[in-house]
Amino acid sequence: MPRIRPFRAGDEPALAEICLKTADAGADATGVFADDDLWAEIFVLPYVARHPDLGFVVEADDGRVVGYVVGTPDTHAFEDWFATQWWPRFADRWPRPQTETTRQDGTLVYAYGRRAGAEPYGDTHPAHLHIDLLPEAQGHGWGRRLIETLLGALRERGVPGLHLVASSDNTGALAFYPRLGFRPVPSHDGVQAFVIDLT
Repeated sequence: MPRIRPFRAGDEPALAEICLKTADAGADATGVFADDDLWAEIFVLPYVARHPDLGFVVEADDGRVVGYVVGTPDTHAFEDWFATQWWPRFADRWPRPQTETTRQDGTLVYAYGRRAGAEPYGDTHPAHLHIDLLPEAQGHGWGRRLIETLLGALRERGVPGLHLVASSDNTGALAFYPRLGFRPVPSHDGVQAFVIDLT
């Protein structure tokens, strides 16, 4: 029987692989960018680097990690850390693009633009998360259990609320989050943001 356990050092390659295999609106993003590594360095690895105690994984019977949830209790502080400490390490590998001619360019522009206060949701719902499961782990309740595990950890810290943002193309996610008690809020083109109160 698969189980949920806390993230531990050494899980990073598995998390990066899951991120890649689900990054294209829930589908495999291999080859979408010129460099597949980019997805994880933006969307999962910084979270377990800064908040390893807020990472949880689904471990299959054979010991493989097949899903994860990661988060931060304070989006403003996290985004400042991302901008000043995490992302500058990649400036030589992935320079800031001058124009947005490819999808990778657009994601890099996003990464270089991350900063505290860039999104309004963090004011009232300061935590945020990223969750991904391989297809084999989907449809069995693991997504719900992962999110409930993270929300429990955030409640223990007294965090008042959490937000997340899903691609408008990810129809599965758009249907999933309201079933867990999340409510949609006004969002940018191409995405749908959700919030949930924790207190």
